[in-house]
Amino acid sequence: MIPRYSRPEMVRIWEPENKFRIWFEIEAHACDAQAELGVIPKEAAKAVWERGAFDIPRIDEIEREVKHDVIAFLTSLAEHVGEEARFVHQGMTSSDVLDTCLAVQLKQAADLLIEDVDKVLAALERRAFEYKDTPTIGRSHGIHAEPVTFGLKLAGYHAEFQRARARLVAARDEIATCAISGAVGTFANIDPRVEEHVAEKLGLKPEPVSTQVIPRDRHAMFFAVLGVVASSVERLAVEIRHLQRSEVYEAEEYFSPGQKGSSAMPHKRNPVLTENLTGLARVVRGYVTPAMENVALWHERDISHSSVERMIGPDATIVLDFALNRLAGVVDKLVVYPERMMANLDALGGLVHSQRVLLALTKKGVSREDAYRLVQRNAMPVWRGEGQFIDLLKADPEVTARLSDAEIEGLFDLGYHMAQVDTIFRRVFGRA
Repeated sequence: MIPRYSRPEMVRIWEPENKFRIWFEIEAHACDAQAELGVIPKEAAKAVWERGAFDIPRIDEIEREVKHDVIAFLTSLAEHVGEEARFVHQGMTSSDVLDTCLAVQLKQAADLLIEDVDKVLAALERRAFEYKDTPTIGRSHGIHAEPVTFGLKLAGYHAEFQRARARLVAARDEIATCAISGAVGTFANIDPRVEEHVAEKLGLKPEPVSTQVIPRDRHAMFFAVLGVVASSVERLAVEIRHLQRSEVYEAEEYFSPGQKGSSAMPHKRNPVLTENLTGLARVVRGYVTPAMENVALWHERDISHSSVERMIGPDATIVLDFALNRLAGVVDKLVVYPERMMANLDALGGLVHSQRVLLALTKKGVSREDAYRLVQRNAMPVWRGEGQFIDLLKADPEVTARLSDAEIEGLFDLGYHMAQVDTIFRRVFGRA
């Protein structure tokens, strides 16, 4: 992934230094277990830890000749360990190293992504309570519907990212499996206790049946979760982009001193961060399908998945890590305009209270069909700019035959729509 959309903490997980360090630990822990079982000398296992090292340029040099990355690594390792290196990789196959390492890297990546979601959650919670009682218009189909509060909007996104966090935790747990089972996964040349030991040391669980690879349904689920989380990022980003439109202008991204929005139009303040998040979400989702297609491998093992995972592993996690951190910053610094929210809420001349009038008429004995006709008859002129909804209702004899002016006025109480905000907040945050 290009540096523009990368953060160093996540990039380090996918750098050769971390990968080869994990490879070394897998081999060294396996040697310890083999030594305890009496398969190799204990002095050999000790030598691996004491003298074991690797040289990345040397590994690359060897790989150019042998065309095999694990053999190149083992050759470099042997050059440091010496004679005892003949006991390294006993009964193991390349996939034991590669798949177990990928599990560790994805687990490390998931830990960072969970921390990222926690930042988003913290920002959403703070801003939700800040605007818990700030009225704004709720929209369906992009059209004014009924009043909500801006804090309630943000609470909804908080609940969504709570689910995102839970999914990431589950995905991390599902991907964190270890395979040290040898060729075609039968343990014919290595004791299953070696796998158990390596798994424990690396914070993994033994894969129940690894054939020769860890089954790729686990990886497919992991990347699918990343795609869902990315979609949640985009949903909030799109909401902010809509709210920043000139015609709406209820909220906008923070525009820093000296920032410029357009090379041609100096007045522009564009939602560039959230537009960027929409694009990055598309990239993350684009990696889900290749992960799904990796599930159907031939027999006990093939490497059609390998080239795919070398790209989607780093790229999907790096992009999502960047996106979540950017989103947390956008929410934290979001500029909110309550006065504009109220102006927009009032823009349709009170039509947002139409359902209350409908229900009130039905409670007075009017059929729902007739009540709907009466309310709509008075609402349509307001759409055309021909008066205020409350005035038209008071002038309609069929309405006033059922509702007094005082009763009609009571139906336009904004606070009515906010009565359950505390209830919803307690559901989301455990407090109001």
